[in-house]
Amino acid sequence: MSDARTSSEIERAGMKPWLKKTIAVVVTLLVLVITYFVLAAFLPRWWAQRIAGLAEGGFSRGILWGLLFGILCTAIPLVLLVWVWQVRGWKFGRGVQIALTVVALVVAIPNLMTLSVVLGGGNAAHAGERIMDVDAPGFRGASLVGAIIGVLVFALLVVAVVRYRKRGKDLRAARADLERKAADADGHGTDRAGGAGAAEGRPPEDSSRGPVDR
Repeated sequence: MSDARTSSEIERAGMKPWLKKTIAVVVTLLVLVITYFVLAAFLPRWWAQRIAGLAEGGFSRGILWGLLFGILCTAIPLVLLVWVWQVRGWKFGRGVQIALTVVALVVAIPNLMTLSVVLGGGNAAHAGERIMDVDAPGFRGASLVGAIIGVLVFALLVVAVVRYRKRGKDLRAARADLERKAADADGHGTDRAGGAGAAEGRPPEDSSRGPVDR
């Protein structure tokens, strides 16, 4: 009896559920804020150095890499996000949606890091801008143009898929309409044959029977 009373008192003396949730949320927010500042002080400069290594100070190489990252890292995440919506009715749709969302975010990381260099206000972002200006000229502008092209490619792809599906639906509807008309025509032909036989005082001929000997 005393053991049960002691355990119930311990449970009552513990933290309440809402307090535990509040602490968990606060800790998560603190971790995210610290992670943001750490990454903001490191990623822009690191990303600029990686792009500088790819471009090797060449204007044409900077433009080509900018277009490549801009197009692919914009169009592919958009397509994956559309698939996130398409698979919502699947048996394991929730897991597939999470996986596609993670892949979309990973593919979009290069564009996001370029944005951290362009839009960032910290020392690392300014250092990244200087590195790109010297060792990867044209990359930032080409990335913007590539992102616009990626959006246009995605829009054209969506239009093409929608038109293809509409065409398939129209073809199925037309085929069903032709089959219905053919069935109606066969039914009317049978009715006319039966009516002619009844008018002559004889049943309609059965095509399955052979000629009758007279």
